[in-house]
Formats: sequence, C-alpha cells, structure tokens
Amino acid sequence: MNFVLITGGAGYIGSHTCLALAQKGYQCLIVDNLCNSYITAIDKIEQILGYRPRFFHGNIEDQDLLENIFAEFPIQAVLHFAGLKSVAESVTNPLLYYQNNIFSTLCLLRAMHKANVKVLVFSSSATVYGNTQTIPYQEDCLRLPVNPYGKTKMIIEDILTDLAYSEPDWKIACLRYFNPVGAHPNGLLGENPKGVPTNLMPYMCKVAAGYYEKLNIFGNDYSTQDGTCIRDYIHVMDLASGHVAALDHIQNHSGFLTLNLGTGHGVSVLELVSSFEQATNCKIPYIFSPRRNGDLPAYWANTQKAKNLLNWTAKYNLQKMCIDSWNWEKLNQIKRLEINA
Repeated sequence: MNFVLITGGAGYIGSHTCLALAQKGYQCLIVDNLCNSYITAIDKIEQILGYRPRFFHGNIEDQDLLENIFAEFPIQAVLHFAGLKSVAESVTNPLLYYQNNIFSTLCLLRAMHKANVKVLVFSSSATVYGNTQTIPYQEDCLRLPVNPYGKTKMIIEDILTDLAYSEPDWKIACLRYFNPVGAHPNGLLGENPKGVPTNLMPYMCKVAAGYYEKLNIFGNDYSTQDGTCIRDYIHVMDLASGHVAALDHIQNHSGFLTLNLGTGHGVSVLELVSSFEQATNCKIPYIFSPRRNGDLPAYWANTQKAKNLLNWTAKYNLQKMCIDSWNWEKLNQIKRLEINA
C-alpha cells in the first residue's frame, strides 16, 4: 500500500488533497490538532470515499506522536499543510507564527529523518514573493515577503533547500499557491474556518447567507484598475490535483523543487464580488475600509513551470469557484439549522 501522511489534513486544502490522493489509490493518514478545523471534515471525507481515513488528533510538535505513526505504518511520503495562515494575525502576533509554523516543521523533519522518509510536498505560499517587482510571479523571482506569515514560509523553504543540498536523496516540492477558493463539487467539503473568516470568499458567502450585514473591502485606493487588490484565485480542487501531480513527479526526481500553483490570471476584489453576484444571484452589500497591514496591491502566478514539469494546469473558472463556494455554504447552513432545531 502507498501510505502518505498528511499534516493538517482536516483543514481546507489538506482535506481536499486527501480526497484526491485517496481516489488515486494512496492510503492517507491524517494528523491534525483541529486548532482551525473540525473533525467533521474527516466525517465528510468518509462520506465521500465510503471509508474513514486513519486520523490522529495531535500536534506535530509532539515528537513521540510522529515517531509512533512512522513506526506503525510504512509511510512513503509526507504532505505538510499544518500551520497558521492568517496574514493579518501574523502581523499582530508574529511570535506565534514563528513558533508554530517553523518549530513544528522542524519537529516533522526530525521525525521523517529518523524514519528515513525523504519525500515531502510542502504547502508554501505566494506570500514569499512579497514586494518583488516582477509580475506575474515566477519561481526564480526574488523573495521579499512583507508579513511574518510569508516570512515563515520563506524560512521553511530555506531549511528545506539546505536539507536537500546536504542529503541529495531527499525529494522535496514546495508548492507556492495563490488564493484558494471553492469547495468540493458535491457540496460536502469546503472551507470551514473557526471564528470569523479572514479570507474573502468564505466571508462573502456568510454575507450572502445573512450571517453578516455587509462585506468589508480593505482598500480602494490601490494602483489597480478599480482601486482594489488583485489576486490569482484558484479552485481548491485544482490545488488538490496539483499536489497529487507534484507528489507523483518528485517520487522519481531527487532534489528541491519550487512550483507556482495558480490560474495565471489576476482578479480584483470588486471583480470577484461581481462574479459571485452573477453566478449565485445573491446581492453582496459592501463598504470600503482602510487597507490592512501586510496586503499587497496585485499579484498573480506564472504557471508555465508546473505545466512543463507536471503537465498540470488549473481547469476551473471563476464562475465555478463562486458556485461551488456558495453551494457549500448553503448546504452547511441547512445542516446548522437542522442541528439547532
């Protein structure tokens, strides 16, 4: 059996990638401390697959937990999603991000090294590029992150680069993905953060569902066509397939690899709001608020490298991203009402 360990596998991207891997024949083991996710994600994976992946509730800083998992199962590879991910929170609480994201990765790498598991797909981020002047971002651009979250990702990339250099039998892919949105097409699995959503799409869905009165758009004075930030939004199902393609590739190629996963197209906040309204027939009231610290005006991906090496391109369009996000919100709103009835 092809066992893979997925850290943060109950989270948004990790859970969708778990599904994609399982459907390709991998046996998925999930470890997650559920600090920003729910055990219901594992229930939904079971509902879709027809069986429940093995789940370990714990923190990857727990060295004993990791060593026991590696000792019990013949794990071939690790996909590392676990970590804190809010840009805004990282600006107000940087020490939390440096402690959580970097230290936990070092614990994971030590356990992998001890178990002689040297295949890793790391969840990096386009935030590592930061203030680089070259847009679209391509993998050999200067990395100039402007917030602590992006800096933690850059530091981890540097650690992995050094590791691959010192031990050439490591096979590592760092996937720098852009702005994931959308949900599983059946509506059973989607983005379900704890507390108030910090990402645009889930917050907009909450506005459409009546949980919040209006959408706050942070900044309308950027040097973009409509004054709002431009981002490269990518469907989470495309991200999941990109992880599978990266894992398949590196198992036959040693060394360290960085790849952008995006659509290659920039969309402004106002354009996304308009697309959501057209796709869902929901009106989204909004107001403009001051810029947030750490936000950049515009960026999107150059995806040629992933296309060349992995034969991978994003397939879902903006309308599908909006429809799937809204279907997920509607289905879960119904379930919440049933639970509270």
